[in-house]
Amino acid sequence: GAVELPSHRISKANRRNATMKLFAYLALAGLLASSMTAAFTPQSFTGTTSNTAGCVGRPTASELGMAQTIPEMTRAGTGWDSFCEVPEGTTIIPGGEAQRPFRRTVYTHDDWKKHRSQDRFIYYLQAILGSGVYDNLAREVLAVTAIATALVFYNGCAGGFTDLLGGKSPAVLPDLPKLTLPLAAFTITSPSLGLLLVFRTNTSYQRWDEARKNWGMNINHTRDLTRMANAYYDDRGVSPEQRADDLNHVALCTWAFVRAMKRHLSPEEEDEAAFREELYEKLSAQQAEMIIAAAHRPNRALQDLSFAIDDLPMHFMRKNEIHKAVTIFEDDLGSSERILTSPVPLFYTRHLARFLAIWLLLLPFGMYDSFKDTWNHIGLIPATVVIATMLFGIEEIGTQLEEPFTVLPMQAFCDKIYNWCMEIVSWSPGDNGRSLTPTKTEHAFFTSKANATPATQATPASFGKPAAPVVAAPPPFVAAPSAPAAPVEDAAVAAATAALGKDQSSAPAQASGGFSYLDNL
Repeated sequence: GAVELPSHRISKANRRNATMKLFAYLALAGLLASSMTAAFTPQSFTGTTSNTAGCVGRPTASELGMAQTIPEMTRAGTGWDSFCEVPEGTTIIPGGEAQRPFRRTVYTHDDWKKHRSQDRFIYYLQAILGSGVYDNLAREVLAVTAIATALVFYNGCAGGFTDLLGGKSPAVLPDLPKLTLPLAAFTITSPSLGLLLVFRTNTSYQRWDEARKNWGMNINHTRDLTRMANAYYDDRGVSPEQRADDLNHVALCTWAFVRAMKRHLSPEEEDEAAFREELYEKLSAQQAEMIIAAAHRPNRALQDLSFAIDDLPMHFMRKNEIHKAVTIFEDDLGSSERILTSPVPLFYTRHLARFLAIWLLLLPFGMYDSFKDTWNHIGLIPATVVIATMLFGIEEIGTQLEEPFTVLPMQAFCDKIYNWCMEIVSWSPGDNGRSLTPTKTEHAFFTSKANATPATQATPASFGKPAAPVVAAPPPFVAAPSAPAAPVEDAAVAAATAALGKDQSSAPAQASGGFSYLDNL
């Protein structure tokens, strides 16, 4: 009366047939996985490629006649499609740190037109193989893809699989359990992961934005400083040659500060040689040596600038106004040093990296059953590649922005500051064809002590009219004769004088040793 249970044994012929099918299935899955991961990392394995990959319709570097090196190309900043303009003989996307010079964008109107083009999505999809962000994610995406591929293969062995002809094959390893996780675990934790990623990218962008604003302040106030130095310069008794030399020295010291700041914020291996060369080219040998030898080069350059300002022939109050720009330079430098030396707290960035890595490495286990309608769940592999690339990419962008100075076009800023400052100090009063206006009579009191005792007070209605003659004051303690009244040309002037309640014709002049009320102004 015993019931005979069906046997789970597999005959040798069936086992051999299933094994052959399994190998074929494994080869197909491996080919798919490798092609998907290689699609996002074309330079990680080949080293060099054509510079037109991902840039459909773009001319090659040789067609553009470009023989520059990468530093020369990126000196003035890069544009919207900078990755399509790498010289022949180099990788289209250098790996790691070598990518950063290509991110020093300085947009023009043509770049903005491309940036908001109606075809931008098509171009970005075509250029996906040339993305530097995805190229940096090769190992991470490959690791997640390998887990997804291994999971598909393992669960096919443990739970059976479908052969290439659509036939159902029994499990090769029926005693092993299938490996899956509930998708709810990832649904619950995804909001937390999203918040961490958003905070990471927002904080990094704020650091980039503050660094860019610091350089924007440098640009603004270098122009302001040289403009005030040029306008306030008192050239009475100074030769034109001396004036030009003084102002050129101020402009060069201004440039020397921003160039020293750029070197201070840049890696030594990238900028030290160029920094020394530029200083010896533009400054005197002794000044260049003093800046190079200083422990804190921007401070030394600022001190030289302060000396240059203080040496200008002008009123001390005007010098104080110019020195305010130097104080702003110091503030910008301190803010930039804070950004460079203080990263986002490491425990935050490390926890996010661990959270994201573990979440993505386990994600294939949670999504496995969601792809049961695909052949042997193979849809899990490309889905994993795309999701891992997008999420790892968000974290990569935050990491790249966290230290902003090697992606800011600081060299382009310094070059422009030099050009603008030297141009400003080359201008002189009256060179625009307009003759200088002499000091107005009503303003003479403030510019010359000879007119410190006016005989009459000009009313608002009398400005622009011929001034009344000034009568010299008599000796001390002797009443001064009445000054002749200013001619009244029309009734409006008379009315204004009466309204003020002041009789200019009877106003006694002050003694030569006394003071008028204007002396208190």
